[in-house]
Amino acid sequence: MRSRPEYRFESAPDLPGSDRIARPLLWVINRSLHALWNLQVTGAVHVPLHGPAILCANHLSFCDSVFLPASLPRRTWAIGKGEYLDDWKTKHLFPAMGMISVDRSGGDAAQKALDAAARVLDAGKLFMIYPEGTRSRDQKLHKGRTGAARLAQRTGAPIIPVGIVGTLDVQPVGSVALRPFKDVTVSFAKPIHASAFGDPNDPRLARKMIDAVMFEIAEMTGQQYVHTYAGEDDKATAAIMPERHPAVIPSHAPSAPAQDSCEK
Repeated sequence: MRSRPEYRFESAPDLPGSDRIARPLLWVINRSLHALWNLQVTGAVHVPLHGPAILCANHLSFCDSVFLPASLPRRTWAIGKGEYLDDWKTKHLFPAMGMISVDRSGGDAAQKALDAAARVLDAGKLFMIYPEGTRSRDQKLHKGRTGAARLAQRTGAPIIPVGIVGTLDVQPVGSVALRPFKDVTVSFAKPIHASAFGDPNDPRLARKMIDAVMFEIAEMTGQQYVHTYAGEDDKATAAIMPERHPAVIPSHAPSAPAQDSCEK
């Protein structure tokens, strides 16, 4: 295991979030997590100390969104569902921390969220996203949606696959409280670049790239990969990660059923 480098807060007054609020809160959260849980970080060398990168992680527990940022040497931004803005407890806090809200209705609203994510990457910052689009309720690793890959194509930022293990023990589904003194491991794989997947104009590139990302995550977490979407009936999932092209599985990806006849 290799611990992350010393944390460095990046000021970004022109991006979503509030430097004034995020700086002290992130300091408190980072100190608290490392004091109350055995947080181990491996592959930290793959996270750039400067420049953009897209962090793609598996998603089993709500607290993934706490432990992953606490494992990084830099501040990160992320997409979050618009319903957080309906709750008084999170309405102001999450946007202040850099959350980019996405509306469940999809369409132009979803595109605005991805445009905001692209601005974060164009500014040379880290952006965090869950390619499954929602939490996995069966603890399996589900088929990734291609939004992150299309962001990588658009901005030139690499994707860093992230495997999170242990957060479901910290905060099981349906639980509000976090159980202290549990083991959590966050692993980072080598960056994956869109340029490694051939012609950037090939409409299959995004699917091939995100399948490779999911394969790396499965290797780190040991989760069983299933070639179906998590939360098929979740409108927010489709809004964040709309599909446009037939699935093409790279030769080194986990075994999966035959290609879908159509993508959402």
